[in-house]
Amino acid sequence: MTAYLLRRFGQMLLTLFMIISLAFFLVQAQPGDYTSTYAQNPDLPPNVRSQIQASFGLDKSLGEQYLLHIKNSFTGNFGVSFGHYPRTVMDVIKERLPRAAVLFLTATVISFYLGFVLGKAMAWRRGGFMEYTATISGATLFTVFTPWFALMMIWTFAFKLGWFPLGKFLDPLVWREAPVAANSVFNDMLLTAGAFTVFIFLAILISKKAGGRRWRTWLLPAAAAGAVVIPVAWGLSGTAYLALDILKHMVLPIATLTLISFAGTMLLTRNSMLETLREDFVMAARAKGLPENVIRDKHAARNALLPVVTSLVYSLAFAIDGGIIIETIFSWPGMGLTLLQAVRSEDLPLAMGAFVFIGIFALGAHLVADVLYAFLDPRIRYQ
Repeated sequence: MTAYLLRRFGQMLLTLFMIISLAFFLVQAQPGDYTSTYAQNPDLPPNVRSQIQASFGLDKSLGEQYLLHIKNSFTGNFGVSFGHYPRTVMDVIKERLPRAAVLFLTATVISFYLGFVLGKAMAWRRGGFMEYTATISGATLFTVFTPWFALMMIWTFAFKLGWFPLGKFLDPLVWREAPVAANSVFNDMLLTAGAFTVFIFLAILISKKAGGRRWRTWLLPAAAAGAVVIPVAWGLSGTAYLALDILKHMVLPIATLTLISFAGTMLLTRNSMLETLREDFVMAARAKGLPENVIRDKHAARNALLPVVTSLVYSLAFAIDGGIIIETIFSWPGMGLTLLQAVRSEDLPLAMGAFVFIGIFALGAHLVADVLYAFLDPRIRYQ
């Protein structure tokens, strides 16, 4: 496994190098340079124009520019953002990335779990009322016009019923005298979610290593312990009310994203389960007299999970760029809205920096998917 991981890591670096190189030559192929919008201002003195071009290395030869671009890309030095001057590209990404991650990773995980549970139940009990209802409702929501649906969610639950906040992604009155910046709370929320996930995973792993077949009996106490410790820790930190304000503003966009995306996972799980249920090992398990829930969950669902996990991992990777439509409608300044603004204002340093990050997450998703294959299917071995 170690040799395989090292080989894949080398392939990832090579692929990332090719992506960065392609981006550089595509930018060079356009007329002028990417500071033309700003440096070619007729009211700008010639010496200032030259300073702007020199700050981006545009006064050097093409070969020197290429080597500088490769070096800066691998060190995270993407320069200064035109649209957020004088802030650097990395500062803007560090601000916007946690906001997009908290919202879209949460929505992706919820929609995956909902789709997997419904798809598994549909495949196990075919032809029933639940299958027809879930298929029709899921397909309808999957094909609905997203802007209209998002606006209807806001109109119904925020404007008419008043259940959720309406407007910006944060309440200015709550944050006016906040002791910390919003991004600090977003980062803490990501760390909390990651720590809780690792804690649950370790509890399951330890119970299995201890020879416990009934590892699910460990899951409930572990989840209950986390449900008690996390609110207490946030309460002691003094920022729980800020996190609560963020969560209230997240409900509507997460609900919108979940409802319009769970059908894809549901139908994929259903089809994969139907193929798995026709395999010989399922018939052998039934011949041995195993309980139906064991056949469904331990034998059929686990093997049907492989294509579903692939879809989930890639969705998580591309979730960092957010959704331009959702972020625009719900006034959520994440990576999707940042990319749109960068393209509109021809802020190429910011756009290229964001695309490099998306490429890194996508390549990492390939590696994670391969490792999960070996974990889910014992027949898969990497040399």
